[in-house]
Amino acid sequence: MKEYVVMAFVTDIASVLLALVLLVSAYGKLRHAPSQVQTLTRVGVAQRLIPVLAALEIAGALGLLAGLFWAPIGIAAAAGVVAYFIGAVGSHLRVKDFNVTAPAVLLLAGGAILTLSIATL
Repeated sequence: MKEYVVMAFVTDIASVLLALVLLVSAYGKLRHAPSQVQTLTRVGVAQRLIPVLAALEIAGALGLLAGLFWAPIGIAAAAGVVAYFIGAVGSHLRVKDFNVTAPAVLLLAGGAILTLSIATL
């Protein structure tokens, strides 16, 4: 029982932290932060799609936070975050941009939250 409580606590903390990172990233996209726009342009993202990516990050963040109260939403959000960052890593690799540390770490974080969320159902 003690392990379950620790896993649930770790899942909640990780979910909140990842949600915050997603919201900061979305804010940068919506404000057209030069570093983000430069990276997105380099990997071939059209300017018109930047707000869509921000909306997906916001949805993921809100879903992770809602998952603190209803696990199925958190699981779905974590799965969406994993899919989003698989796409991000793939976009970098497609253009032979091997600077994938940030999206890879967020992919792993999403995968960990997804795994922990399922394990603590």
